Amino acid sequence: MNDHAPPNERLERQIEFILEIDRLKTVLRRTVLTDRSRNENSAEHSWHLAMMAILLAEHAVAPIDLKKVLEMLLVHDLVEIDAGDTFCYDTEANRDKEERERLAAERIFGLLPEDQSWRLHELWQEFEARQTVDARFANALDRMQPMLSNLATLGHSWREHGISHAQVVERNAPMADGSASLWSYMKKRLDQAVADGLLAGG
Repeated sequence: MNDHAPPNERLERQIEFILEIDRLKTVLRRTVLTDRSRNENSAEHSWHLAMMAILLAEHAVAPIDLKKVLEMLLVHDLVEIDAGDTFCYDTEANRDKEERERLAAERIFGLLPEDQSWRLHELWQEFEARQTVDARFANALDRMQPMLSNLATLGHSWREHGISHAQVVERNAPMADGSASLWSYMKKRLDQAVADGLLAGG
């Protein structure tokens, strides 16, 4: 699919999008930085996931297209500019999450020239669907990073929100679809977190 907009108009739309996504830096997440000085924002989260993908690609359940995984990880949370970050353990907030994010994707990706809008929308949808090896690995990292942050901060957000071991396991078990070895590693860390009093049992 090609976009036949005049060159200057195409560039203006690309610049508009680039400036718009700066707003992702203002979307705060429940996890905190490892020094516990403040909450991380969604742009920082996306950067962290991209670095994890580069370093941990060898642990995917099957060979991945690293470039595509990186693209998905950098795109997947852009919808939070409009929809906000929905805490994964908040049942009520998750009821309309899908619709809020769908509308956000239409608006935000729609700022781009048609061919790029289509490409980013497709990447976002692939990530959300978790049907491909690339998407399952990207999703595994998206689950792993907050757990690592909690472990590094003595269970900060787990304790703050009263999250139990059973809740964390239920939420993150799909990691195994993208990386069985990384999920096995994290399960051991979660068990140890219970033993250390960082995570409530049950």
